[in-house]
Amino acid sequence: MTKRWTNLAVIGLLFIGSQSIAQQRLSFDEAWGRVNTVTKPINGYPGWADNDHFLEYNREENRTYKVHVKTGNREIYVPTEIKSTKVFSRDNDVYIQFANGQEKKLTNSPEVPEQNPTLSPDGKYVAFTRQSNLFSVAVENGKETQYTTDGTDVIYNGWSSWVYYEEILGRPTNYRAFWWSPDSKQIAFMRFDDTKVPMFPIYGSKGQNGYLEQTRYPKAGQSNPEVKVGFVKVEDNNIVWADFNEKDDQYFGEPYWSYDSKTIMVQWMNRDQTNLKFYNINPLSGAKKEIYNEEQPSWINLDHDERITYLADNKHYILKSDKTGWAHYYLYTLDGKLVNPLTSGEWQVTKLQLVDEKSKVVYFTARKENSATSDLYRVDYSGKNLKRLTFGDYTHQVSVSPNGNYFITTYSNVSTPSKVALVDNKGKVLKELADAKSVDFEKYKIGKTEYFTIKSDDGKFDLPVIITYPVDFDESKSYPVIMSIYGGPDAGTVRNTWKNTSSGAYGGMSQHWANEGIIQIECDHRASGHFGKQGVAWMHRNLGNWELVDYITVAKWLKAKSWVKKDKLLITGHSYGGYMTCLALTKGSDYFDYGIAGAPVTSWDLYDTHYTERWMDTPQDNPDGYKNGSILTYVDKYKGGLRILHGDMDDNVHMQNTIQLVDALTDRDKPFELMIYPGSRHGWNRSKLKYDFKERVRFYYQNLLERLVPKEFN
Repeated sequence: MTKRWTNLAVIGLLFIGSQSIAQQRLSFDEAWGRVNTVTKPINGYPGWADNDHFLEYNREENRTYKVHVKTGNREIYVPTEIKSTKVFSRDNDVYIQFANGQEKKLTNSPEVPEQNPTLSPDGKYVAFTRQSNLFSVAVENGKETQYTTDGTDVIYNGWSSWVYYEEILGRPTNYRAFWWSPDSKQIAFMRFDDTKVPMFPIYGSKGQNGYLEQTRYPKAGQSNPEVKVGFVKVEDNNIVWADFNEKDDQYFGEPYWSYDSKTIMVQWMNRDQTNLKFYNINPLSGAKKEIYNEEQPSWINLDHDERITYLADNKHYILKSDKTGWAHYYLYTLDGKLVNPLTSGEWQVTKLQLVDEKSKVVYFTARKENSATSDLYRVDYSGKNLKRLTFGDYTHQVSVSPNGNYFITTYSNVSTPSKVALVDNKGKVLKELADAKSVDFEKYKIGKTEYFTIKSDDGKFDLPVIITYPVDFDESKSYPVIMSIYGGPDAGTVRNTWKNTSSGAYGGMSQHWANEGIIQIECDHRASGHFGKQGVAWMHRNLGNWELVDYITVAKWLKAKSWVKKDKLLITGHSYGGYMTCLALTKGSDYFDYGIAGAPVTSWDLYDTHYTERWMDTPQDNPDGYKNGSILTYVDKYKGGLRILHGDMDDNVHMQNTIQLVDALTDRDKPFELMIYPGSRHGWNRSKLKYDFKERVRFYYQNLLERLVPKEFN
């Protein structure tokens, strides 16, 4: 009897306890991320001050500390003098700000702007471009040296032609096309001649008459800029040109100075992008020596990120290549002899984190355990003793100490909010530094998020997906779906990481939509990078085909579920994602019901040479591929439900793409929504974002939920 009452008492206490921790839904502000409840902000860990001190950015104090790895002692971080010296442009002139905060004006030409001021490694000079010519100025006395004089509106020295800025050197360069040598005695630069490149006019609507912005933009099959690679000594204006013929149809990638500044490695590629060569160039004579030659039947990526890593021994470099069908690292001598592969296998390396030349060990991140996660590894120069240093089924973002003894990892997965840990180079966790999980985490109901794979229709690939279910998900009910995609080659978006309350399906507010009863799914196709270059190569000469095949596989999987509404599948994406959205609503209209397409490419002959021809070859060589990949080919299959968005000043995917699609739809009397954002580029101006967000919300409520937008959005 006593025992029975004791058990009942325990049951009663458990019942009372469960009632006390009854979960509640997130409010509108909480779901949007305006109020932190499920997670909390954590400090940032931006790197290392030295071998024994990591950096910690305190958000509340807006201050950075250096923290000793063993004692935990914290001191305010003061950068070294050169690191804290800054150069910048103001009122069309160049200024330098020293470590003590003092500023000094270095140029005096307010009538014309200086561009991309860049401090030499020793802090004594600043290089910049002005009116398409290359200059430097001495910090000590303001003495200017002009290296080139032939700059015009079609000839640029040290300033990128558009296609190089967008596709080869990268937008972060802000058109800069010059590079200091490590010893600060020389500058390498590229000279572009856009004379034969067609001009594309972009109309600006401001003012009474508007205006034209003219960009030399080579579209698929058209003429590219002619390029020369030059070198100058910092105190001399005599130019030495690398021994290439600028009239050849070719590309040049980002050059790499050797540690001793005696040579520079230049990447060369043919127009077809099937042959990559490295040349060692003597900057004093321009003489070149071929040291590497790679050919692939599909294409080779002309990377602007760590293709080559020179070693300080001035004897070796590390090459990153996907020539086996998977991206891996290789150790080469400077004269181009392969020492040995550092990594191999059916998995992808992602980034070199540190090369410990003293111990002959390389630290790098890779997608080895799972293509949707990232881990840190170490391997010997010999390619042996590969060891995983991170832990668990997480995606890790790491920062390795300068000597390789420690690293900091910020890690998470779809069910675990971000954490930060200090780890040694044996993989031992020394200290947990931060946890974004709120103490009230268990009090709230949130939409459950899962990572898993779906078998492709041909059975060759396990397609990665992440799905967020509605709060209080009930399989006896049916729900609308938002499918968020990008879809470009080797540009997958599915990562097994924590999804913040304000992230998730395109447009954010994933937990709000979970509260409202919408399923959200992110998915990648076979050519998204999860399956290496051998997977991406399925796209060769055939953009739009296999991506849609695999997205339809996911759509069919969804619509086979009793808990998915059969007429409420919305797909959405921007840029390449806009292209895939339009393709899904035309060619794939039997499977997709609604779409929101941002800045879509609608026909590949309207996009630039370097990007398009990499996958598709030229329109002259591959007319069927261009026809089969065009949205315009499938307009007759369109059934409705598409909203198209475009910025009228988009210099990347021109609004011409959308106009041609609109023309085809209106000629066929097809219903659609269209929103043009005046003054916006490939992304919307900040002033337009709020409106765009509200219209997306309206579209979801109107078409997926079939009810009015709640007053909170007004």
